[in-house]
Amino acid sequence: MDDEARMRALGSEVMRLARRRATSYPGSVLEDSAFRILLLLVEEGPKSLRELAEELQIEQSTISRQVAAALGHGLVERYGGAPRLVRPTDAGREAYLHDGRLRGEVWSRAVAELGTERGEALIAALHDFNDALDRAHAAVRASR
Repeated sequence: MDDEARMRALGSEVMRLARRRATSYPGSVLEDSAFRILLLLVEEGPKSLRELAEELQIEQSTISRQVAAALGHGLVERYGGAPRLVRPTDAGREAYLHDGRLRGEVWSRAVAELGTERGEALIAALHDFNDALDRAHAAVRASR
């Protein structure tokens, strides 16, 4: 397989994963955007709007609208000085954990189908690939 074919195949598989990111899970209580924001806040701690936008690779205006919606639903709260940070409320944390369990059931079944060895290899390869992507993005940004 040549480089172009390899990149097209990789792009196709990444797009298949990305389409599943917005999958509605029966019983979910959160919209996809709120789930992604809460994932970062619950798993990594409070963040500024700029940090959220960078982590999620979306425009500042988009994250502002998404956080405003999450604020309106009582899922997150703002606190602190400059920059003001966003953190999950107890209700937001519970909603994230609830929806995370629903998503986890699907993902657990898929990984189990691969078997322990292939599942662990996939997780390690995805970790390495994400780290490589972070370095590549940083290098491209630095060169411009």
